[in-house]
Amino acid sequence: MELKRVVVTGLGALTPIGNDVATSWDNAVKGVSGAGPITHFDSSKFKTQFACEVKDFDPAKHFDRKKARQLDLYAMYALKAADEAIEDAGLENEGVNKNRVGVIFSAGIGGLHTFEEEAGYFALHGEEMGPKYNPFFIPKMIADIAAGHISIEHGFRGPNFATVSACASSNNALIDAFNYVRLGMADAIVTGGAEAAVYPAGVGGFNSMKALSTRNDDPKGASRPFSGSRDGFVIGEGAAALVLEELEHAKARGAHIYCEVVGGGMSADAYHITATHPEGLGARLVMENALKDAGMKPEDIDYINLHGTSTPVGDISEAKAIKEVFGDHAYKVNLSSTKSMTGHLLGAAGALEAIFSVKAITDGIVPPTINHTEGDDDPEIDYNLNFTFNEAQKRDVRAVLSNTFGFGGHNAAIILKKYEE
Repeated sequence: MELKRVVVTGLGALTPIGNDVATSWDNAVKGVSGAGPITHFDSSKFKTQFACEVKDFDPAKHFDRKKARQLDLYAMYALKAADEAIEDAGLENEGVNKNRVGVIFSAGIGGLHTFEEEAGYFALHGEEMGPKYNPFFIPKMIADIAAGHISIEHGFRGPNFATVSACASSNNALIDAFNYVRLGMADAIVTGGAEAAVYPAGVGGFNSMKALSTRNDDPKGASRPFSGSRDGFVIGEGAAALVLEELEHAKARGAHIYCEVVGGGMSADAYHITATHPEGLGARLVMENALKDAGMKPEDIDYINLHGTSTPVGDISEAKAIKEVFGDHAYKVNLSSTKSMTGHLLGAAGALEAIFSVKAITDGIVPPTINHTEGDDDPEIDYNLNFTFNEAQKRDVRAVLSNTFGFGGHNAAIILKKYEE
């Protein structure tokens, strides 16, 4: 069976550094941090009191009151990003067969706010009132419901489901979408991820694991991947969506083609529920698998968008894995962690970083890893690698590999390439 070529024809984003793709990308290139004091709840008693929140998002401008009651915030974010990507791709245009358009959308957690609100209400009042739950409790909470809402909203009747693999979730969604399209099971798929976990359970839960930075006096400087003083990740929120489309279908309808998707890899650390393998075995395998799937060699890659969360162990293992896989070419590749600006969007991270990878290809510029200061080094990290510290770097970006690693040892990597006839 001959596999079909798959291209990116639409982009959409709602992030801590911008409420659309253009603003988010512009701020990423400029090295703008989206971190600040938490506004979603009173965090004064929490170890971490800051996050990368979405800003100036008013649900009332996008959803009527009846619709808003049915949606957790994570699903609102998903619908907003998906709407932008669908409009960008022109998927609502006449002539598109909606039976052949699918939605594969992810969340690492899903409706955490809804769960916390409903479970908390029952804990406080259940004894005297009995099990009185909101009828929308389950439909608002479950991790697949964003994919369902996008499908319903736009009438897309192709493959429709969610992927859940913690922080690798949206890269897994992209890989699934890529495979469904190249196998001929859909003409186009709206894919990506959304997350809204900046709530007490999310922040408190990650705090109890000592996963989050506690640099409360310097939120904007807290996410500092690959720096010696890093002390944990900064939790973020938002959504990102891409339209993946079969090449001939896109050309036939005159769609704008951003780039081509050429490979995806998956692996497991098989090591620990939260920590990456210290020698980066799973990270190494997932990159090798992605390269093999794409039919590419390590020297074909110009930029790696790193998982790079700013955790003490994770950054070291990823850097080690890159040296193992890329050898001498590791020193010629640009590396950067855009989480230094957006924070960690958990189940939406891979999709947002895929968008930044697409833009790196189309604009010929690599976004930076911010917050590194001279001398703030980790003796276990090789600083001869080009982490693109603090300033964006212009270069011809022909191909990008984007990494995501999730709790449970889930690893997913995708490769995007400049489109050529």
